[in-house]
Amino acid sequence: MEALIVLVLLVQTLIQYPHVVGDGLDEATRLRMEMREKYLNQEMTRLLQELEQSSLEPGVRAWGALLWATLEQWHFWALLGVLGLLLALAFSLRKRSREPHGSAPQENASSNLEAQEDQVNGRANVEENNAAGREERKYGANGDQEQDRDSKLGRFIEESIRWPVLDRGCVITDLIDDLTRAFGHHLSNRFYPVPQQAIGMGSAFEGWSPRKEDVVYHVLVPLSPPPGHTFHLEPNTAAGMPGKDFCVRVEQVHIPEEKLRRNKNSILLYNLCTRSYLDVEKTTLWFRLMARASWSRLPQSKHWRLRVLPSRRSCTLRLTNNRESFCVEVLFGVQQGNSDIYVSSQSREALFTPSTVWPETYGVAEMKFFSHIARQAPPDSCHLRCLQLLARAGGGRAFSNYTLKTIMMHLLNTIPMAQWGRRHCRQRLLESLDYLRCSLQKKRLDCFVIGNQSIPPQIDLPLHFQTLQPPNLFWHLAQDPDAHREARQDFSFLRYRLKQLFTAIDGEASSAPGAPIA
Repeated sequence: MEALIVLVLLVQTLIQYPHVVGDGLDEATRLRMEMREKYLNQEMTRLLQELEQSSLEPGVRAWGALLWATLEQWHFWALLGVLGLLLALAFSLRKRSREPHGSAPQENASSNLEAQEDQVNGRANVEENNAAGREERKYGANGDQEQDRDSKLGRFIEESIRWPVLDRGCVITDLIDDLTRAFGHHLSNRFYPVPQQAIGMGSAFEGWSPRKEDVVYHVLVPLSPPPGHTFHLEPNTAAGMPGKDFCVRVEQVHIPEEKLRRNKNSILLYNLCTRSYLDVEKTTLWFRLMARASWSRLPQSKHWRLRVLPSRRSCTLRLTNNRESFCVEVLFGVQQGNSDIYVSSQSREALFTPSTVWPETYGVAEMKFFSHIARQAPPDSCHLRCLQLLARAGGGRAFSNYTLKTIMMHLLNTIPMAQWGRRHCRQRLLESLDYLRCSLQKKRLDCFVIGNQSIPPQIDLPLHFQTLQPPNLFWHLAQDPDAHREARQDFSFLRYRLKQLFTAIDGEASSAPGAPIA
């Protein structure tokens, strides 16, 4: 704008100036030219001052012009008022949502109550630990720090490990019972084994699981002899291994000859036996065919899809719906008298088991032992957490899950249940490792059920069991030096994994437990 004004003044000056017609100027022309020159100088000075001022304060003038233009619009004030109302309303709602009013939804109130209860319990636990620390002054600050680390370890295990769905166990046993009852019309007037009530056993029914994702539910279906038959258990002395193996001899008591000829194709001795002994593989195949034929009669078939997986000595069922899937392994057994001891179709680990051999199993007795412990354990008991952590960390081939469970059962049977709280988790893990280390040194780990004088009376055992010499679960280590060396390496790996866990939780290095293995 200023440049345009200067240009106009220059053009105006050229137009108004008279053309030179001579060597000199008259007096009037000279005065007019001087006055015009002064005027132009004044205008030039004013324009230069305005230009300098505008270059120094461009932001102020621009914002002022913009503000003045904005203030002239009434729409701006209306919009500003609406935004102010919205902000005030949002602030009031946010403040109200943070307050636990009685008119809040029930789930919010319950969650607040649970949070408050957790805080109260946390404070109570802290006060209890502090009181214990004051009574045991010999520990001082180091003892309090140790308890805090143990509590952190227990909380870590509780939060990071997925547990099997115990409520599903009852559903599974009921499902197997419904399936075996559906066999009824197929088994009428036929001489086949009679399935009894299913019994859940194994880790999933004991409250822990060595698997991270897919939990397998083991169910034992006891078999009783059909009418006119008896089962006799005969020890199998050709096994050459500790632990008892049996053969189930099938004998006919009294069946009319005419009935035998009429039902020859349905006689147990002809279809499910090998040389008068009940055959595990034939029994498994028979149960698998009956399950497929009877599944459509169950109401569960409308909501679940059944898939029977191939297996030699068990009937493995995969049940799936739109939301979840789980696996059930059905084992078959024959009860020893009225006790909790059975011979089952489950094979020995890492050993070939002939089809007519039924190994002795203590799974039902062990499941009842864990149920007995659960009734006596404190609410924050760590025995299942420790067992599951050992099973997850022990990635070697030498220690089976049953080996680690046997060690835990021995400790549970000797250490008072009051010392199995969450804050004792670290100490119980170290004692488990020490028990395993000593067993490796001696190359001996006793079976928990046989020869145990202090087993709870709620477990029904044959009378002679407490006087027997317990089988050695580490008998193979005494026979094979290479297996013993591999077991020592696996123990070092297990100890290293637990040391890593302690270090991650404590934030500092932890010493490895126990002395080196001799």
